[in-house]
Amino acid sequence: MYGIDFEKGVKNIGDTTRLKNTFVKALNGEDITIGFIGGSITQGSLASTEKTCYAYLVYSWFKRTFPKIHVNYVNAGIGGTGSDLGVSRVDDDLLRFKPDVTIVEFSVNDREDEHFFESYEGLVRHILSDPSDTGLILVFNVRYDTMESAEDIHLKIGRHYDVPCLSMRSSVYQKVADGTIKNRDITPDDLHPNDEGHKLLAELILRYLDMVYESSKDLKYYLPIYREIKGPLSKNTYEHSKRYNNLNSEPECNGFEADNTVQERITQMFRHGYSAWHLNDEISFTVNAASLEVMYRKSVNKPTPIAEVIIDGDESSKVVLDGNFTEEWGDCLYTEIIKEHLEKKEHTVRIIITEDHPGEDVVPFYLVGVIGAD
Repeated sequence: MYGIDFEKGVKNIGDTTRLKNTFVKALNGEDITIGFIGGSITQGSLASTEKTCYAYLVYSWFKRTFPKIHVNYVNAGIGGTGSDLGVSRVDDDLLRFKPDVTIVEFSVNDREDEHFFESYEGLVRHILSDPSDTGLILVFNVRYDTMESAEDIHLKIGRHYDVPCLSMRSSVYQKVADGTIKNRDITPDDLHPNDEGHKLLAELILRYLDMVYESSKDLKYYLPIYREIKGPLSKNTYEHSKRYNNLNSEPECNGFEADNTVQERITQMFRHGYSAWHLNDEISFTVNAASLEVMYRKSVNKPTPIAEVIIDGDESSKVVLDGNFTEEWGDCLYTEIIKEHLEKKEHTVRIIITEDHPGEDVVPFYLVGVIGAD
């Protein structure tokens, strides 16, 4: 296919024990669950249908390979989000389904900095520690105009924990760089794949799965899993992150109103939060944590009110939360880093509307919640 060397895309073969146990389970006639977590590419952005998204194509491979069992499909992709939100939601959105295979894709959403190094490591450690013993695969996407990707930091983490790591930059992108593949053949915007781009991403993953499956066909019994996890490379604040919203907390509200709309699927991101319209409306959480982030909506429906967040009454370090989105692709669930590596104790997170536009605001400021990390 385009002369792509998919083997070069395998940056780390990794420990395949958990994946092989999934194949043993399926070959023994037991149902399995295939899970995905990531950003808009995993969600299926710019694929023409749900079934032409890379995640669904990979799921379909399991269905074809094991036709006698039921294969469950869990897609926990949410557009515009990174691993810092991912680690705080992975239990609720994915791990509660006990996936036998988990594919993680955040490399074009995370930045190459210490924060995302730490949050991505926390996500990897959290998944590896889960009782499901899920077979973890890390997938690294790339921007096709700038080659931008957090692959380098993600790969360092993947190799440290000996997790399978698959790279689009080292495989498909090479054929874009040499002109064999034209950008617009596989992506309309140099970031999100079209159907052909999703097909190539799926092919990278499937070539790897084929290789592991071929070495698993004769296995009849589960292989022993080495569950002890290496020590962290970072300060590892984010491994046990928690989201706080109106389902699990009771903040003090003065003008902010709780949103009790039922969330039917995870892509309905703006649920169970709090909204406010007016200057000086405020809300205050008490969170026991060492690192703090705020989740809120940046909206393409402008104008919308603007807020500030203040930790422990320290106004000298307040952070602006501007609900007006400068991009046009749709409303974004934005995660703002407020404070990291504080003393682990109860902290007050106060959010106040500092700017409204009477008679002009189209939508309210929408606070999705607060993330507290140990």
